[in-house]
This record gives sequence, C-alpha cells and structure tokens, in this order.
Amino acid sequence: VQLQASGGGLVQAGGSLRLSCAASGRTLSTYGMGWFRQAPGNTREFVVGISRSGGVTYYGDSAKGRFTISRDNAKNTVYLQLNSLKPEDTAVYYCATDPYGLGSPNINKYDYWGQGTLVTVSS
Repeated sequence: VQLQASGGGLVQAGGSLRLSCAASGRTLSTYGMGWFRQAPGNTREFVVGISRSGGVTYYGDSAKGRFTISRDNAKNTVYLQLNSLKPEDTAVYYCATDPYGLGSPNINKYDYWGQGTLVTVSS
C-alpha cells in the first residue's frame, strides 16, 4: 500500500495550493481519509478528515474557513485545497487512511500514511 502526497511548494501568504493524495494497492473508497501536518519541533496535528462516502467532514481549528477536503473515489485520490495561507501553515502535510471509515480527528485511528509534502508559506 502506498499513499503519494503531492502539490506542496513555496507560496506567499494569502496564496493557495491544492494537495493531492493518490493511492496504489488500496481502494480509498472503503476508507475515511485524513490530512495531518507537522511543523519542525511540533507534534503531528489533525487538519481535516473526510468519511469514506465524502458525506461527513471534520475540520481542525486551523483549517476552518480556509481549507477544504474533497475526494474522487473514481480516481482513488483525495484533495486538500489550502486557501488564505499563513506563515504558520508551514509544515509537512501528510495524508492517511482511516479503516473505520470516518476521517476521524483521532490520529490513532489511522493505519497507513503517505510520505508527506512540504508546504512553505512566506510572509
């Protein structure tokens, strides 16, 4: 099972990025999905999650009103749209699968993780 996160990069404050998480060896439609991030010196934190059907989403405080998660099960891909980026959003962003199907904020519910994609926001 491999999760490939991509789409990170350097962007100015106020800008946008769209991250993608593509899977091989696993059908994502049977899993909830989550995005987490980890800044240097910090623990990994929940950003946003989505249920297997896409009908339920959970947003961490840092994501509310600025980030949007979506999924295209036909493409076996999950997306994270990042808008109005701030320097404090700088981190490695990881996608992960939730076998319970919820996209839970609980990091311990996730089993497989992508390698991460770096987002750097300059002021």
